[in-house]
Amino acid sequence: MATRITRRLEALKAEDRAALVTFTMAGDPNYQASLDTLKGLPEAGADIIELGMPFTDPMADGPSIQKAALRALKGQHTQHKTLEMVREFRRDNQETPIVLMGYYNPIYRYGVEQFLKDASEAGVDGLIVVDLPPEHDSELCLPATRAGIDFIRLATPTTDDKRLPRVLENTSGFIYYVSVAGVTGAAAPTPESVERSITRIRAHTDLPIAVGFGIRSAEQAASIGRFADAVVVGSALISCIEHADSVEAGTRDVHALVRDLARGVRQARLATA
Repeated sequence: MATRITRRLEALKAEDRAALVTFTMAGDPNYQASLDTLKGLPEAGADIIELGMPFTDPMADGPSIQKAALRALKGQHTQHKTLEMVREFRRDNQETPIVLMGYYNPIYRYGVEQFLKDASEAGVDGLIVVDLPPEHDSELCLPATRAGIDFIRLATPTTDDKRLPRVLENTSGFIYYVSVAGVTGAAAPTPESVERSITRIRAHTDLPIAVGFGIRSAEQAASIGRFADAVVVGSALISCIEHADSVEAGTRDVHALVRDLARGVRQARLATA
């Protein structure tokens, strides 16, 4: 049976448009505000939601997301609270896929088997665990797949044709292409170079390909959405929360930017038709 992620991406492919994937950090700046932001994302235009699991040493994340994780942890956010947030979201929304993104250490401490059981029951659809390579699939990837949770892997500009098949093995849902070498939010991708990389990856897989890292505006989202199956935006949304005058304003600013990004993604292929 197709997962919620696959069903959503196949539906959007039939509409000939890319998905907008939004990233926010669970518990940033506090539990209730983060939940309010989460609940409003689908109506604002998010097709798939990535929810960060706060961690003290987020090696793949730039300053904005690092600070978001620290704000959440300072507010006593935990893995249990992240899953509770997903459960609360699912009471009103059974359609929008949710992917948890983070690092292996908090899952290992929680207990892999218990985490997957709780995540599945809460309504989690996918996992992105950036520091667990395919050589360790037995640790989490394969158990997650058996639990009905997609395990989404990252490919980068330095993932060559020799390494790519290993990265793709056991990956499900979609492949996440990191458009720039470095951490999140560090630099803007060049559409031409990203399109060449997407073409190269498509020769190895039929999985949908999402592109993220460095996309901050509707114009950038539109340029990537012309050829990618999904566009991921995270740091720009986190910045809305960081720089807002109030907690409520942070939520409003996130939703406003998501509406703008969604317009860009939806118009991307219309402009070239």
